[in-house]
This record gives sequence, C-alpha cells and structure tokens, in this order.
Amino acid sequence: MKRFSATLVLTAATLAAHGAWAQDGEPIKIGVLHSLSGTMAISETTLKDTVLMMVEQQNAKGGLLGRPLEAVVVDPASDWPLFAEKARELLTVSDVDAIFGCWTSVSRKSVLPVIEELNGLLFYPVQYEGEESSRNVIYTGAAPNQQAIPAVDYMADELGVEKWALLGTDYVYPRTTNNILDAYLKGKGVAAEDIFVNYTPFGHSDWSKIVADVVALGADGKKVGVVSTINGDANVGFYKELAAAGVSADDIPVMAFSVGEEELAGLDTANLVGHLAAWNYFQTAESDANTAFIKEWKDFIGDENRVTNDPMEATVIGFKAWVAAVEKAGTTDVDPVLDAIVGVEVPNLTGGTATVLPNHHITKPVLIGEIREDGQFDIVSQTDPVPGDAWTDHLPESAKLEADWPGKDCGMFNTETNACVQVQSNY
Repeated sequence: MKRFSATLVLTAATLAAHGAWAQDGEPIKIGVLHSLSGTMAISETTLKDTVLMMVEQQNAKGGLLGRPLEAVVVDPASDWPLFAEKARELLTVSDVDAIFGCWTSVSRKSVLPVIEELNGLLFYPVQYEGEESSRNVIYTGAAPNQQAIPAVDYMADELGVEKWALLGTDYVYPRTTNNILDAYLKGKGVAAEDIFVNYTPFGHSDWSKIVADVVALGADGKKVGVVSTINGDANVGFYKELAAAGVSADDIPVMAFSVGEEELAGLDTANLVGHLAAWNYFQTAESDANTAFIKEWKDFIGDENRVTNDPMEATVIGFKAWVAAVEKAGTTDVDPVLDAIVGVEVPNLTGGTATVLPNHHITKPVLIGEIREDGQFDIVSQTDPVPGDAWTDHLPESAKLEADWPGKDCGMFNTETNACVQVQSNY
C-alpha cells in the first residue's frame, strides 16, 4: 500500500482498489492527527502508519457496523497551535467520528478545548504526566503511576541510585512529571540537594555542559541516575554526548520515558548498552499476540527492519477499544460510545488484557528494559497490570481528586468536599 507523508484522505476508492473491503454504505471516517514533519516526526509517523494498518485490517474483517472505515490523515507538523486547527478541521470539515493522535502533552492540551467544545473523541496513545481526565479523551498511554514512579523505584532499589538528574524537554509533560517525581523522592527521604533538574527546548543539540553537570553531581561518590523526559530528536544529541563523555550505564544509568525502539533505530547504540527505558510494551515481549503483531506490521509496512514500540501498542489498544465500544453501542456517535467504552476489555501485546477504566485511563503492566546493541530491549522487570491514576497521590492538591465519568460525570471530583471541581479540563 502507498505510504503517506503529507495531508491526505485515505479514500474509499484507494482502499477498494486494494481489495480492502467489500462493504456498502457511507464510510465511517476517523482522524489521524500525528506530526509527519518537524521535530516529533521521528516518533509520530509510525503511529500514523499503525492506524492505517488497523483500518486496513478492520476493513478486511468486514468494516464496522457493515460500513467501511476511512482514515483522514493530517499533518500538524510539530506545531502545537496547528494541532488545534487540524483537530477542528477533522471534526467540522471531514466529520470524523474519532481521532487517534497527539504525542506531546502540549499538543494534547492544544487539542482539548476543541475536542470538548465540539464533543469529539480523542484516543491519546503516549505516556504523559497525568493530572487530567477529559470526558472526550481515552488515555491509552501510561500515567505516572504506570511508568515514572515504578521506574525510579527500580533505579533506587535495584541499581542503588541515590542522586537524581531529572532532564526534560521544556513543556508540560516533563515539568509536571518531574514535579511529581521531586515530591515522591523527597517523600522517600532524598535530600533536595541530591536532585538536579534541567529543561531544554525541543530540538536541543548542545548537551556538553548538561552532561558535565550530571557527571559532577556524583563527585561525592554517591550513585547518580538520570531520569530522562527528553522528547523527539533531541535524544540523538543527548546520547551521543553521553558516549563522547565516556559515560556508561554502569557509571550513570539513564532511565528514559520517551525513548523506545523507533528512536533507537536512528542511533549508534554500541555505547548505550545497559541504559534503561520504562514503558508498558517492548518489541521483545514474549507472547503469541506480539509475535503475530510484529509479523503483521512488517508485512504491512514492507520493511523487515521497521520496529514496533509502546505507543504503537497503545494505539492498537485504543483502536480496538473504540471498535468494541462502537459495536456495543451500535453507533459511532460519541455519547453512546463513551457510555459503552468504560469496562471494555481488549488484549494487549504482552499476553494480558487492557481494561478501560471509569477515569478514561486503562490498565497496563509496567516494563523496564535495558538497551541492547541491536536497538532492542532486554526486559528486566515486569509487573501485573496497574490501573492508570488520573490524579497522582504524591501532590497534595491532586491526592484528594478522582475521576469517574460514568459514576460522577466528573474528571476532577474532590473527595474531601464531595463535589465536582469542574467538568471542563485544565488547558
């Protein structure tokens, strides 16, 4: 099938020419809102392809409600305000029934007012900072309690890390995640002077001083660990500088939250062996479902060297949950689908099940992986499925909040006052 690199519509005629469906009726349109250019294209282009694969597979099964699916692909080009414009275009011009998209939290925050105003439905497939639960979003990536907290626990308990360098790209996800981690670490007895926090802009390339500062943090002999919320192509320069400085995983282990197989495919990993990443899926996960998925992906993309990764799994889970909810509701209309989707269970790729929760997050196992020379990960730790927590227990203002859409019709419910603080999301 033709690859896509710009704004386009995957039309019924195109798919019909490939024998993708034999259904009748008006196509059901879904939006694909991922950056195909700019700093985030390194990560997001694959998710566009993943949605197209799922559409092709669903149409091969007979479509949905007896109708073919049609993917409308747009390119917000790593431009955060453009995400909002493209989301509005998808909902008002293309008239899509659901949107699969966004990577960075700043892009999601840009889209939220549009989605809520127009009563759209967004499936968001990437780990994020939590502190949010929108009626109009299903969060299939990890909340902090499904990635960040277990990751630092692993570094402290298994690697003996005592001093912490929290390095992030300068936007909402790293800043909020690091605020949570700062409070969590201090609550565990870590001194303020043993926590170093630094933020850099998207696309940052000069890492020499920051790496030197991290190395200097361990001058007193305490074990230093890096928690990385660096996003996009800035990771290339960061890991190259680590290698140039002679920093190995034994010296200063790096635990990345935004580096997976796709990002490593563009790096020389020889000097990165042993550094870590925390996700909820790795390509090396051993399950029949994952074996089948990897084969389907390589066949679809036509490239044996293309890898799979965690946000791809989250995209697949979101797509299958939406299909199940539409079939349960008997319609693609957003309100009935939202009523139907809570409690939906779909297989994940690690051999378990993902359940959509009342707070619009899902259950996910937590996996820690060590980087191998081939750009894959050895899974060194895996938990049972963990329910995603929209509001962290580690910030006082958030610990009293919960989200419950079917029960309380609220994503920000104060359990102390027994009242809904607000229904609209914080933008």
